[in-house]
Amino acid sequence: MAIATAVDRTDAEGVIVPEKIVIAAALPGAPYDRFAEHHELVLPSDGIVMESDELADALEGATALVPLLIHRVDAALLDRAPGLRIVANVAVGYDNVDVAAATERSVLVTNTPDVLTEATADLAWALMLGLARELIPNDRYLREGRYQRWLPGALLGADVFGRTLGIVGLGRIGQAVARRAKGFGMRVLYHQPRRLDRASEEKFDARWVVLEELLAESDFVSLHCPLRKSTHHLMDADALAQMKPTAYLVNTARGPVVDEKELANALEAGTIAGAGLDVYEHEPAVEPTLLPQTRAVLLPHVGSATRSTREAMARLAVEAVDDLLAGRRPKHPVNPEVLP
Repeated sequence: MAIATAVDRTDAEGVIVPEKIVIAAALPGAPYDRFAEHHELVLPSDGIVMESDELADALEGATALVPLLIHRVDAALLDRAPGLRIVANVAVGYDNVDVAAATERSVLVTNTPDVLTEATADLAWALMLGLARELIPNDRYLREGRYQRWLPGALLGADVFGRTLGIVGLGRIGQAVARRAKGFGMRVLYHQPRRLDRASEEKFDARWVVLEELLAESDFVSLHCPLRKSTHHLMDADALAQMKPTAYLVNTARGPVVDEKELANALEAGTIAGAGLDVYEHEPAVEPTLLPQTRAVLLPHVGSATRSTREAMARLAVEAVDDLLAGRRPKHPVNPEVLP
């Protein structure tokens, strides 16, 4: 099964035949402007983002689609565009795309790995530090005029330096988090189904343990695993109960890895000390019982939200389309079996 990659077709007079390219959201830096001269470029009508109905209508007759993680690209949507050749997802994850359905239809799926690694690792650390030192409660304390005097026993947080960090999923982002842990003198434990080789473990000064040991020993648990059946609600009531009551949970991976209702219960009961979330199971909705939890820091999926990172992600996605139009092999295929 192979896709036809030579999309930049010309007519008898050598003029490029325009192809329809759907950009499902306005992207930083507008790297898709390169297509405007020769192709039909379809952008969101509101200048921001396409909702599902607009996206479905826009796809009819399209050759390329550049969606966000919030766009569900399933079999029904793909059937609206039988001429579609590529879905260039603006994300490193692609659980919003039915890759099997795309493969059946000879549609290439690409993603944007690597460029968001450091920004997301930075945010995981921001959540850990913010939780441990209670930055948001202390900020609120000052703004509300309650800071009247300095007291040695007030506003006490937890140490980060020299503590134990448990990383669930030591892939690109998990490794970047582990590198930062060296500067904080932390002991690093990690868990994932396949253990790294000894050289890699030494490089990141990380020790593989079973999940139960990681949860029991870690002062901070940072999630960086992919979303699979095996990781759906990985952090459920039982897993949370295995953590120290003084420990913190951070999730910058995928929302469904955490059972949010059980997390809210654990925070309410003091089972764990706090939690920092940047992703949610039903984004943009957040489990209502989490919202009043003062020991939780809740962010609106901003792990990759630096200007340079988001621009790099947009460029990668658009370059994949550009490569396809020129008959070149796109750099980050998720289902390379559809390539010639």
